[in-house]
Amino acid sequence: MSDDVRIRVLVADDHEIVREGLVAIISRQKEFVVVAEAANGQIAVEEFRRLRPDIVILDINMPVMDGVRATQTIRSEFPDAKIIVLSALAGDEDIFQALQAGARTYLFKDTLAKTLTETIRAVLVGARPLPPEVAERLAQRSFMSDLTPRELDVLRLMSRGRGNREIGEELNLTEGTVKGYVSTILDKLNAADRTQAVLLALQRGLIHLDLKSGD
Repeated sequence: MSDDVRIRVLVADDHEIVREGLVAIISRQKEFVVVAEAANGQIAVEEFRRLRPDIVILDINMPVMDGVRATQTIRSEFPDAKIIVLSALAGDEDIFQALQAGARTYLFKDTLAKTLTETIRAVLVGARPLPPEVAERLAQRSFMSDLTPRELDVLRLMSRGRGNREIGEELNLTEGTVKGYVSTILDKLNAADRTQAVLLALQRGLIHLDLKSGD
């Protein structure tokens, strides 16, 4: 089967071993061909513009430009683009943000190879197949209160061990205002203390630890 009649796939993941595994799985199917690989979201966008693949499979947590922003960018320029997010991140907020950005579905990285290829075929014909475990995580989000952008700013600094005074200095807020934000965050997350709030936020995907920043 020649490349011009096969399903053209772009794979984007910042881990080379993951990309190679995905390429191997996809290439075993005679009707698929991987036309490009990308190590970050920016390259994925550039490769999409250049090649216009039929399917994009990308991770969320990538450098330079993350998968959500890459999805938003591609879909804003190419509304019919078919994007599948394949990520190790399992928080309900991660899933929600990816789907809101325009991804057709969301898969976890422990997905079976057969499920991945079946999902590609389904998305190609216009379906939006959502695995039960993903749908369950997404459903949980509807029962939780959203945090405002400012509350998320405070929460991120809490995750870095900042006290109220330090948070206030960084965000140009009074210590009393920060204390109010912290109280609201604990209430919305149904957390007993700051540590539990941070843990719950990490589990949901509201915030992520930046292990590369050295902060």
